[in-house]
Amino acid sequence: MAHQRRKAQGTNLAFLDIMSCGLGAVILIFMLVKQNIEEAPSETEQLKQEISSLEASQAEAQQSLDELREQLAKEKQAVGNAANRLAAKRGDIDSQSSSLKQATADLDKVKQSITQIKVPKKADLIETKQVNEQNYLLGLKVEGKKIVILVDVSASMTNEKLIDIIKTKIGSQQGKVSAPKWQRTKRVVKWLLARVPQNSQIVVIAFSDTAKTLGAGGWHKASQSNVLTSMIGDLNRIVPEGPTNLQKGLDATNKLSPSNIYLITDGLPTKGESRFKSLNPFSSCSSLTGTGKTISGECRKRLFEQTIKESGLKGAKINVVLLPLEGDPEASYEYWRWTASTGGLLISPAGNWP
Repeated sequence: MAHQRRKAQGTNLAFLDIMSCGLGAVILIFMLVKQNIEEAPSETEQLKQEISSLEASQAEAQQSLDELREQLAKEKQAVGNAANRLAAKRGDIDSQSSSLKQATADLDKVKQSITQIKVPKKADLIETKQVNEQNYLLGLKVEGKKIVILVDVSASMTNEKLIDIIKTKIGSQQGKVSAPKWQRTKRVVKWLLARVPQNSQIVVIAFSDTAKTLGAGGWHKASQSNVLTSMIGDLNRIVPEGPTNLQKGLDATNKLSPSNIYLITDGLPTKGESRFKSLNPFSSCSSLTGTGKTISGECRKRLFEQTIKESGLKGAKINVVLLPLEGDPEASYEYWRWTASTGGLLISPAGNWP
């Protein structure tokens, strides 16, 4: 009896233990579930924030995409406009190219028609190596009814530099006639003679300290080739020597009453015909008053003015071919002023002319 009572008590204790363990497990489960339930809202908020952030990023991306599409549309429109302009330019180029081809064809026709025109060529009165059209290039045209070619044949007409002039002056006769500037002077005379109108009258006068008419004296028709040949022959026999006495040449010219004068020289005169001792402006010019051998630039200028004053030339058109000379800077201005007052022309030609 007692044994059964102890057995039943042991069984009851075991059952209570089991129940206590189960209750503890249920309580533990409830505690865990409650903790998870309390933590769940926090994760949900985090997820919501992440979703909001993603939605904002998506909105920004969409906006960027829209902007890119808009920019792409503008660029496509710009490209289209550029293509239209390019097409228009190509059309203009094609049109201009066609016009150019037509103009080129027309120009070729004009050139061909020009080459077929027979231009009457003026026959030069004497033979020269230069072409006739040079008179237009220089602006110097030989014209007039009565033409005098006045040639300076003084010692300075041999060279450009003073030292070379002095060397030639004390040298041989052959050295003087073969001097480069004198050879050029003769070419200038021939150039002028070759272009004298055939219905004009012509005289050639050479001067230094004296004046001499070349060829037969008096006026001669330019159409008489034998007369021109005689003038050139006399010119070839001249030896350039002596001072430059322009008044001698002008006095001889004035007696002929020419309509046009072509003077070939290289500077202002160095000698005249006046009694300079009695002229006050020349009191300091020793070479002109007889007390000195050299003449200054200022005295040459005064002498030139006095020479023109005493020449008595009236109505003649003066043209001057001024060849280069060292140490006479006033010559260009004085000769220009003289020629301009008569309606003529002064030229200082390039070294390769004529």
